[in-house]
Amino acid sequence: MKISRTFCLGAVTLAFSLLAQNLNPVENPAIPVITFNRLWEAATPQNYTVTVHSTGTARYVSNNPARPAEDKDADPEYAIEFVMSAPTRTKVFALAEQAGYFNGEFDYKKHTLANTGRKTLTYADLSRNFQTTYNWSENVAIDQLTRLFSDISSTIEHGRKLAFLHRYDKLGLEDELKGMENEAKGGYLAELQVIAPTLESIAGDPSVLNIARARAGRLLEMSRKENGGG
Repeated sequence: MKISRTFCLGAVTLAFSLLAQNLNPVENPAIPVITFNRLWEAATPQNYTVTVHSTGTARYVSNNPARPAEDKDADPEYAIEFVMSAPTRTKVFALAEQAGYFNGEFDYKKHTLANTGRKTLTYADLSRNFQTTYNWSENVAIDQLTRLFSDISSTIEHGRKLAFLHRYDKLGLEDELKGMENEAKGGYLAELQVIAPTLESIAGDPSVLNIARARAGRLLEMSRKENGGG
């Protein structure tokens, strides 16, 4: 049976719409929670969500809902649970407070800007449940949160690729780790501790090139410093 292009496009639109509608918690949780979602069809991954509770428990989910199954970049949904480091968790909730817990309109509307994806921040606790959606915001706290969650996503997605390369293409680890080192030095990665087990596995594998093992070791050291470990 043939399916029309119009139907397919309609299904994709519906999928994005449902993703956006389901960001807001149904009830006010006993433990404060912040959720960040970015939805951008041109990016990889197209959609990702970071959810963090005030206790530090966190979850990352990413997928590519608008890409056909035969697309090499159309990976299945990926999810990982982790404990966010205390310094990052403290920063996230402090910035949310500075932004009034996202109660208001924060999207920049003075003139048209390039589209970098639809971003949604949600804050919920026993007495509040606020959500704001934007492309870019000139609010300093909102902008810092956007960058921080983007950096966390980059770290986790790099970790996914490292795990794949370590299993199937060990010679490819050098380039990936070199790029990660440059990003980390430039401040474009965050929560390296989430992928520390993968880095440790590479650093301790004698079948991996020494230069790649050394890079993995340096990234591990960065993760310890990031968490105040010296």
